[in-house]
Amino acid sequence: MIFETHAHYDDEQFNEDRRELLESMAAGGVGTIVNVSATYESCQKVVDMVREYPFMYASVGVHPDNVGSLNEETFASMKDLFQKDKVVAVGEIGLDYYWDNESHETQKKWFVRQLDLARELGLPVLIHSRDAAADTMQIMKEHAQGLKGVIHCYSYSKEMAKEYVKMGFYIGVGGVVTFKNGRRLKETVEAIPLKAILLETDCPYLAPEPYRGKRNHSMYIKYVAEEIARLKGTTYEEVVAQTEKNARKMYRL
Repeated sequence: MIFETHAHYDDEQFNEDRRELLESMAAGGVGTIVNVSATYESCQKVVDMVREYPFMYASVGVHPDNVGSLNEETFASMKDLFQKDKVVAVGEIGLDYYWDNESHETQKKWFVRQLDLARELGLPVLIHSRDAAADTMQIMKEHAQGLKGVIHCYSYSKEMAKEYVKMGFYIGVGGVVTFKNGRRLKETVEAIPLKAILLETDCPYLAPEPYRGKRNHSMYIKYVAEEIARLKGTTYEEVVAQTEKNARKMYRL
């Protein structure tokens, strides 16, 4: 069964059909989903949601675009959520210099604080990095030693991907690998072992071909797995089986 390692089902784009969609996942070949928070407010939402669905787990953290909502009080409140059942990771956290919603120094501060939290809790990290390759790598080398996790929605070079794999991190691959202009991610998939790849959607965003531009969901991962199988010269079944094994190892499930 497909293991979806990064989704946002608390997003308002799912408000009208969330339950119906999630209850159809098993029939669509999706066995496990990790629902990931991005804002401080969504941290509680993802924890509450996974109580309703046995196949879902939660990741708690604040995306770099939204770290302005963090202070010592809100950070402590977020930290308390890790005592709840089925919280399996810290994320998504990192740096985003594309939108630049928060200053680089503020992003770096809370990235490091959340990495330290992951170490304290013994949990893997889900790393978001956009237009911030050098700073992300520097912080990871200085503050993520000994941690496990994934570079989510990977968008950098195959050489940097290999470096992250050597550090013990997985590379998250989603819909972009199916795009005609997704050559860089295709080259990365070709360059790294299948044992280092996780399947993800980042839904409702980044739907693969043939649904590019539409709302994404976890059952569309099959198109991602098919493209990875083509690039790696293996079968769809092998991609699904190995990436599920990878995800269970990272999340300790």
